[in-house]
Amino acid sequence: MKIIYEDENIRVIDKPAGVNSDDFERRVHRLDKDTSGILLIAKNDETLSFLQKQFKERKVEKKYIALIVGHLKSEKSEVETLLGRAPNDRRKQKAFPLQGPESEGKRQAKTTFRVLQSFENYDLIEAEPHTGRKHQIRAQLTYLGHPIAGDKLYGFKGQLCPKGLNRQFLHSNYLKIQLPSGEIKKFTSELPTDLKLCLPN
Repeated sequence: MKIIYEDENIRVIDKPAGVNSDDFERRVHRLDKDTSGILLIAKNDETLSFLQKQFKERKVEKKYIALIVGHLKSEKSEVETLLGRAPNDRRKQKAFPLQGPESEGKRQAKTTFRVLQSFENYDLIEAEPHTGRKHQIRAQLTYLGHPIAGDKLYGFKGQLCPKGLNRQFLHSNYLKIQLPSGEIKKFTSELPTDLKLCLPN
C-alpha cells in the first residue's frame, strides 16, 4: 500500500478500493470500502485524539473527485441537507430538506460541489464536504438526482455506467490538517488508474 507521508506520529496512506478502513488501528477518519484515496493513521493515542478533535471541530479540509451521472445545474453549488438513515434500507443514508416533517432526529450535512469537466452523459466533479456524515457525498448526489457512477448502493435502477467501472467513482484526493508539531500539512493523491481508464473519451 502506497505511503504518501510518514513521521513519528502519523502515517498517511493511499487506500485502494476494496480495503476496509476499519482494519487499520488508530485510523483518524474513515473512507467507504470502495472509495479510494487519502487515509490518515495515528501512531499513538495522543496523536489520534489531537487529529480527531480537528475533524470533530470541522477544521480539516477534505476534497474528493467523483464522476456523476448527468450534469449539475451550476458549475459550483453548495448543498445543505439533513441526513438520516434511509427508512427502507438500513445500509443507506438519505438526504432530506432542511425544513420539513421528517427533520426530527436528522443531522445537518453541507457539501460544496464544483464541476471539473463535462462529458456527454457525466460530470467529473470535486466534492468538498464541510461536515463528516456517513455516506454524505453519495447520499446528497443521489438527492440531487445525479448519483455517483458505479455506485451500486445509491445509484438508480438501470443507470448509465462507464465501461469497465466496477465500483463507485469516488476518490479522496486532498486533505489539509494541522500536525501535533503545529505544522499545517497538505496531502494529495492522484486519481487511480482503474478510475482514469473509465473516464469517457
